[in-house]
Amino acid sequence: MLNFTQNRTFRRIGIRFLAWTLLGLFMFSQGIVQSRFTNDPSPWWHHLAGWMVGVYVWFALTPVVFWLGHRYPLERRYWIRRTLLHTSFAFVIAPLQLALEAAVLSQMGVFPMYMKTFVAAFFFLVILAFHQGILTYWSVLGVQQGFAWYRRYEERQQEALRLELRSSQLERQLVQAHLGALKMQLQPHFLFNTLNAIMVLVRQQKGREAEEMLGRLSDLLRCVLEDVDSQEIPLRRELEYLQLYLSIEQVRFQDRMRVEIAAAPEVMDAAVPHMILQPIVENAIRHGIGRSSSAGRLRISAALVDGQLELRVLDDGPGLILTAPAPSRGIGLSNTRARLEQLYGRAARLTVENAPEGGVAATIVLPCRPMEIDPGTYRMETNALHGFAG
Repeated sequence: MLNFTQNRTFRRIGIRFLAWTLLGLFMFSQGIVQSRFTNDPSPWWHHLAGWMVGVYVWFALTPVVFWLGHRYPLERRYWIRRTLLHTSFAFVIAPLQLALEAAVLSQMGVFPMYMKTFVAAFFFLVILAFHQGILTYWSVLGVQQGFAWYRRYEERQQEALRLELRSSQLERQLVQAHLGALKMQLQPHFLFNTLNAIMVLVRQQKGREAEEMLGRLSDLLRCVLEDVDSQEIPLRRELEYLQLYLSIEQVRFQDRMRVEIAAAPEVMDAAVPHMILQPIVENAIRHGIGRSSSAGRLRISAALVDGQLELRVLDDGPGLILTAPAPSRGIGLSNTRARLEQLYGRAARLTVENAPEGGVAATIVLPCRPMEIDPGTYRMETNALHGFAG
């Protein structure tokens, strides 16, 4: 059985043979019309033999022309040198083709008035078809170079597509690595803050409160590790994280912190960045409730506003100090902005401003799209939320 390479080679030879045959028949049709118009007494099959022998000799020489074209391609930087070189080849190939054609036709006895002998046939063909042979050589070479240029163009296009795909993959990996680095930077941040709070309770000899906070921290860390590789999670899962975190803070603030969480049912399955609310809430507790001498209120809301998901954290603390410089307000807010930009570009934003009713309002706006989840995928098995007053 023939393998794939052999089949392809035979197919190419067959296509070349067919092309030369069709060209010969086309030229024969022109020659027979001319002979009838000029009252040429030569039989029609002489014209047919003359044209078909000529094209089949060119068919036999086509691999030679292709090899020369492959060996000395017409490249831009060498085009003058290569053009002169192929012109020299044409002045060799064309007489060779005419000599082979003359040898065959003189033996067939066609056009006896002009091709009685090989020498007579050769000189007759040189006078009649030498220039045509030069043009035929360049035509064959042009077809070969055209296909070669087209193949190189396709290869460059495919290579460009591969490079573009590879670039997009690398860019996606870079974004994922950046997001992962931001998450790894963020999680130790709130972990260290919570451990510091536990240390304060220990120093104040509040063992029961410190033990309770450690238990809730353990629950929170276990849940965070379950989604450590996820950049986005459903809002309902994010709110469960937030409640775990707030249960830890309530151990520290006791009756000084009141929390309200209001989330519209239609946005509970919306995709949000993992741990996006925790640094915002932590910032509100530290700079709002933590700076207030009286009890403070913290309100967290999630709603669909103008087709976008709006997450809002509002405290009733003393508000922002407008006379202070406006650098990045700690690692939490700067990381949150960086993550939003990486995930959504300009489609998401975070604003922190004084609320008209007092305190500070932090608002996150991002595209609202539902997240396809398995009902059993996110299941928080923890006792930390037991008795949580939201």
